[in-house]
Amino acid sequence: MRKVFLMAVGLCLTMLLTGACEQKAPQASGKCRIHGTISQQLNDKRIFLVPLYGPKTAEYVDSIEIKDGKFEFATDTLMMAQILVDYHYRMGIQPLLVVTEAGDVQVTIGAESSATGTPQNDSLQHWKELTEVHQAQLSQLREAGKKAEADSLHMAYKQLTRQMAQQMEGTLLGDFLAQMYPKTYIRQYPDGHEVTFNADTNEPITE
Repeated sequence: MRKVFLMAVGLCLTMLLTGACEQKAPQASGKCRIHGTISQQLNDKRIFLVPLYGPKTAEYVDSIEIKDGKFEFATDTLMMAQILVDYHYRMGIQPLLVVTEAGDVQVTIGAESSATGTPQNDSLQHWKELTEVHQAQLSQLREAGKKAEADSLHMAYKQLTRQMAQQMEGTLLGDFLAQMYPKTYIRQYPDGHEVTFNADTNEPITE
């Protein structure tokens, strides 16, 4: 039963990742147009396009009022960004990560937000779905006290994320995913010397 369960989960994650990596996205330039829909209950409220990295000041954050359950952003700045509603109304609304690459991005904001329409955003959506499946399965295993199975599942997810990062190398999304689960890390000791460790086993890497 354990093997069947892990194989089923692994197959699900692999299918999601395969769909995400069918096309390697080029680094985009030009204008990104984000066409969004959201519950009309939020009409006249503001929604924000916020850079994931760097300053979050008015100079860098774009915002617009929601009209008829719709909103649009346009930018020629290539970045990883979050779409967020006014903080007073965020309960039950899932923040959404997007890549502002050139093209038309179709966005739905709600309990399960999504973005599609350009290569990196299609891949990011696949990874988001993969992550949500993984988190649900991981939570079930941990609640059941199945630590070994949970560890195996998480390792498979980390490897799939790394594989996707490699296949998306040279893009903003590739850089973002590569930072999620690096294979190594460096620890500096009080005397100044540094040791490189395997991030999966926490064992030092010897030459």
